[in-house]
Amino acid sequence: MMKIIGNGVDIVKNSRIKRLISNKKFIQRIYSRSEINFSKKITNKEAFFAKRFAAKEAFVKSLGTGFRNNINFKDISVVNTPYGKPKILLNSKIKKIIDKKFKLNKFKIFLSISDEKKYSIAFVIINKR
Repeated sequence: MMKIIGNGVDIVKNSRIKRLISNKKFIQRIYSRSEINFSKKITNKEAFFAKRFAAKEAFVKSLGTGFRNNINFKDISVVNTPYGKPKILLNSKIKKIIDKKFKLNKFKIFLSISDEKKYSIAFVIINKR
């Protein structure tokens, strides 16, 4: 049986992200190399980056920490499975934070992202395995 240990949601106005991604330094500070590389194949970059921004925010909310204690946007990467399902990848620093905070090293992260014309939203659940 799985037990929910955290959940988070975030909504982003796409026009805000559109403005921010015109700055290359913003993209390099917020998004992982794999996200940036994958974005080159995407036509609607505004929605692509907005959904990932929302997913990272929702994830740190599910941790209950926000972006503090040396947690950075680039520590969290959103990728897609071959069928297109979004998935969060974490670096070892975040895994250690989860282990320390929740006393567990086996967990599963569920991510759902969606967008409409003006907004992108993400929802994250962290389950104990």
